[in-house]
Amino acid sequence: MKVDVILGLQWGDEGKGKIVDVLTPKYDAISRFQGGPNAGHTLEINDFKQVLHTIPSGIFHENKVNLIGNGVVLDPTVFQKEIDSLKKHNIDLRKNLYISKKTHLILPTHKLLDAASEAAKGDTKIGSTLKGIGPTYKDKIGRDGLRIGDIFKNFEEKYKARIDAHKELLEKFFGFEYKEMLSTIEKEWFEGIEILKSFTFVDSEHLVNELINEDKSVLAEGAQGTLLDIDFGSYPFVTSSNTICAGACTGLGIAPQKIGKVFGIFKAYCTRVGMGPFPTELHDEVGQKLRDAGNEYGSTTGRPRRCGWLDLVALKYSNMINGVTELFMMKGDVLDDFETIKICTGYEIDGEVTDKFPFELNDHVKPVYVELPGWQTDLTKLTNQDEFPEEFNNYINFIEEETGLPITIASVGPNRAQTIMLDSE
Repeated sequence: MKVDVILGLQWGDEGKGKIVDVLTPKYDAISRFQGGPNAGHTLEINDFKQVLHTIPSGIFHENKVNLIGNGVVLDPTVFQKEIDSLKKHNIDLRKNLYISKKTHLILPTHKLLDAASEAAKGDTKIGSTLKGIGPTYKDKIGRDGLRIGDIFKNFEEKYKARIDAHKELLEKFFGFEYKEMLSTIEKEWFEGIEILKSFTFVDSEHLVNELINEDKSVLAEGAQGTLLDIDFGSYPFVTSSNTICAGACTGLGIAPQKIGKVFGIFKAYCTRVGMGPFPTELHDEVGQKLRDAGNEYGSTTGRPRRCGWLDLVALKYSNMINGVTELFMMKGDVLDDFETIKICTGYEIDGEVTDKFPFELNDHVKPVYVELPGWQTDLTKLTNQDEFPEEFNNYINFIEEETGLPITIASVGPNRAQTIMLDSE
C-alpha cells in the first residue's frame, strides 16, 4: 500500500477540503502534512457548511484516522475555536484525531512578529494573513521552535525563553508596541494549550509507516497551492512551507517510494489572495463576474480573491513539479454564463512566447490566450458526465490534451453531491 497525495496546483483555494471529504470513504487515514491555520478548507455537506483550518478534512467520517503531521504549524487558540465549532456535529474528535509530537507551535509572539514584519515592509509587503506562520517556520528552521512534544517537559522554561527573545526583537528591531496585545493573546493561547493536552500526541512518522505496512490506505492532504511553495512558487510572494508533493515526505516522515497517486486540484479559472504576480488576472467587470459567481472571498480571512482566466503554463509547471497522475477540476459551474472563455497557453516575455514557467513573474510577463465557446448551461443541475454540454466537454478535452493528464473529477457546485466522476479513457 502507498500514500496518495492530494494538493492544489494554483495559488490555493482550489477546493481541496471538499474533495478530501469526497475521497475519504476510500481511505483508512487522512493526514495534513504542511501549512498552518491560514488554510481554510471549506466543506458543504447536505445542509451545513464547515471551514477547517488545521484539522484534516476527513474528520466527518467515523473510524478514520485523522493526523496532523510534523510539517504543520499549530496555533492552540485557533485549534480550540475549531474544536468548539465542531461540537454541534457531535463528532468524537478525541477518538480519531492524532497530532504529531513534532508539530511546531505558533506562539503568541509569532503573531506579533508577523504583524511587525509586515508593517515594516511598507509597500513591499507580501500580504501575510498575520497568523504567525512565517515567524514560526523561521524559528523551526533556526532551531529555536517549540513543538507539541515540549508541552509536558520544562515547557514554562522553554516558552519564557522564546517569548523573551521575541520581545527583544519586537522592541529593539521593530520598535513595535506589543504589551497590551500580548496579554490578551496569551490568555486565549494557554486556554488552547489545556484543550490541546486532552488529545493524543503520537510519533506520527511511526504511525503513518505502520499504517502502510498494515496495508492501510492513507491520503495526504496539502494546504495552500503549488504556486505558493517556498522553493518553486512565485517567490517572495509565497507561503513558508513546501506545498508540493515532496512536502508530504518531509511533513509526514514517509519515503519517496511510498508515494502512490498524486491528485492535482485546480479551478476552471484562477484566483489569488494577497500580493504577488498573477499573469491572467482580470481587473475589469469580467474579473468581478468571476468573483461574484464563484463567491471568491477567503474562508479564513474574508478577503476578496483576485480572479482571472485559467493559466495552463502555470498548471503544466505544477503538474511537472508534483508528478501529478490525475487532475480534478473544480468550480466549472462558475463559468456557466460566459459566452466565450479564455485559456492562457503561453507567456510573452520581451517579445518572445514561451510555455515555460519563468524564474520570476513580473509585469513583463503577458499571457497569450486561446478562446473557446462557453456552454451557457446550468451545470449545477447535472448529475452525470453524459449530461455535459458539448462545449463543457470540449473545455475539459482541451485541458487534457494540453497537459497530457486525465481529468477524472469535475465539480459543478459546492456540495459534496455535486462532484462528478469522469470516464478517464
